[in-house]
Amino acid sequence: MSVEENKSVKKMWEDYLMSINETVEMTEKKYEAWSFCHDEKNANELAKLVKEKKKTSTSSLHYLYILEDEALPAEDEYSVIFDGSGEAQCVIQTTKINVVPFNEVTEAFAKKEGEGDLTLEYWRNVHRDYFTEELKDYEKEFTEEMMVVCEDFKIVYPK
Repeated sequence: MSVEENKSVKKMWEDYLMSINETVEMTEKKYEAWSFCHDEKNANELAKLVKEKKKTSTSSLHYLYILEDEALPAEDEYSVIFDGSGEAQCVIQTTKINVVPFNEVTEAFAKKEGEGDLTLEYWRNVHRDYFTEELKDYEKEFTEEMMVVCEDFKIVYPK
């Protein structure tokens, strides 16, 4: 099912707009809908961490935005986060974007990702593996100098 056909995502967005006295017809706000990771288990786990406010950041490879001709996330953008089964979980708003080399991601940022034991070592191990896997489709090798898009966000709905 495409995001456009996902009724739970549309309803979550409409409910959010209603909560701020707006409607789909009158708002200028736009949103993307996505889940964390590429598998159901991790998508569910990370959506849960967001809802618990333990995860307030995420990261992605800058290189993939270039390859896929996709715009980087920007401050004040909205996203509807869905779980591994496509069920909408919350609406987030991006609060900060920072693009840095992988090997310069900070301990503070790693902690805000809310995963594992919250250490930079854990973050690097997990993301090194994840980014390496993502790049296989493009026959590209991961390096620790590759740029990473570090995105901070907050939940705006439900509060």
